[in-house]
Amino acid sequence: MASPQSASRQRILTILGTRPEAIKPFPLLHALGRDARFDSLLCSSGEHADMLAPVLRLTKLQPDHDCAAMRHGQSLDRLVGGLVPALGAAMDDRAPDRVVVQGDTATALAGALAAHHRGIPIVHVEAGLRSGNNRHPFPEEVYRRAISAMATLHCAPTPRAAEALVRENIDPASVHVTGNTVIDALHWVSAQVAERPELAAGLAEVAARFAGRRIIAVTAHRRENAGPGFADICEGLARLAAREDVAVIFPVHANPTLRARAEARLGGCANVALPAPLDYPHFARLLELADIVLTDSGGVQEEAPALGKPVLVMRETTERPEGVEAGTARLVGTDPERIVAEASRLLDDGEAYAAMARAHNPYGDGKAAGRIVDLLAR
Repeated sequence: MASPQSASRQRILTILGTRPEAIKPFPLLHALGRDARFDSLLCSSGEHADMLAPVLRLTKLQPDHDCAAMRHGQSLDRLVGGLVPALGAAMDDRAPDRVVVQGDTATALAGALAAHHRGIPIVHVEAGLRSGNNRHPFPEEVYRRAISAMATLHCAPTPRAAEALVRENIDPASVHVTGNTVIDALHWVSAQVAERPELAAGLAEVAARFAGRRIIAVTAHRRENAGPGFADICEGLARLAAREDVAVIFPVHANPTLRARAEARLGGCANVALPAPLDYPHFARLLELADIVLTDSGGVQEEAPALGKPVLVMRETTERPEGVEAGTARLVGTDPERIVAEASRLLDDGEAYAAMARAHNPYGDGKAAGRIVDLLAR
């Protein structure tokens, strides 16, 4: 990715390490790579190396540095403690003018901290999201707040996120509403799948198997739901799958404990498919197939509305309340009764479904990357 640095170019080092961190900023990396005003460098922490690699191949991105910091079974303490010096070494080697971090991961926190130690200006993409509860989502809520305290340029996806930053005494001149680059990414990958259907051919069999049924797409992996909450989610899905007009497609997280629990409750349900985690083209295709999306993820709350899909959020709080306020999403928690009731309402009430499906998506118009590039160039 790197090109010879010149005095007139800004050297931008973007740090990523998880699959969401690769999906969300790749439109920005593409835009920086095309722009002669920048030297764009990419550093991978290796936090989720196996899940990161397919996204990098798809988007034709090659890290200039790979810290390979992930170790099996390591604690968050050890992960963050190992990432800070590893990412700092990459900064020492490349001497960037600015460091870009995305969202609220351990990689983003460690990258911001390493840059802060070196006095390098920090650009925080997807800044200002707040749930107001430090334990939900955990540990991301605190990570995101800590990054905000160190960043010098805050790229907020929505006006509400920008307002949250200003309320925390962040300099308003450093806060800009850009939209979320995840919408840029979803438009790009959907176009790729339309041109090259083979990118998502792995869902053809399950789509044929469930033809004529209402598809409920599911993602669930949050730490705070890993115990009884996940069991309750599976119970609610099993009850929904008992309907003859419904099919559930639930790509289960790679965590072996979660998979075992999902298979124990849902493996015998005829109308349930439990594929392995999907790569990005297959996930975009699943969103297109779905009638309803049930999730405890953050990013899916933004992606599904971009395709007109109602979202039921299986959490008690969300750092993305704009979707709830706009009507594209509804908080349902993990109680099986409520999951079934809210999903059934959408399945059986055409007006209720249309109201959510047609609601305005507040998370962007697919042009966030260009806005961020313009900010960096000022």
